[in-house]
Amino acid sequence: MDDLDRAILAELNADARTPYTEIAERVGTSEGTVRNRVEGMLDDGVIERFTVTTRTGNLRAMVEIDVAVDVDARALSAALAEWQDVDFVWQVGGERDVVFVVDAADTDRLNDIISRARERSEVRDVVSRLILEERVGGG
Repeated sequence: MDDLDRAILAELNADARTPYTEIAERVGTSEGTVRNRVEGMLDDGVIERFTVTTRTGNLRAMVEIDVAVDVDARALSAALAEWQDVDFVWQVGGERDVVFVVDAADTDRLNDIISRARERSEVRDVVSRLILEERVGGG
């Protein structure tokens, strides 16, 4: 991945619906180059998916999980990513091992998801943080 790929990714992160012609103009290349670079990043797994950020009125929370030393955090992350209402899952360094973002319709649904996480045998601790406001970065 080079500087052009990073510039294209920054544009897509700001708004994945931006036409390739606009991205090309902003990063100083052709539409065909942008298209080829995006397809290459998709093929290489650099770009995993395109997604939508919504303002649903739902409760959003970040849930941080600490797991036992002998736990396969990658397998746990994959399992959590399959849960309904889970938007993102990250394996992270620091005090916690896995972090996921929930977009739940109400507090009951959010509590159900947090309880499910706590009930997993490989989970040692769960901390949840309600997301009060979200802003999308400019790249």
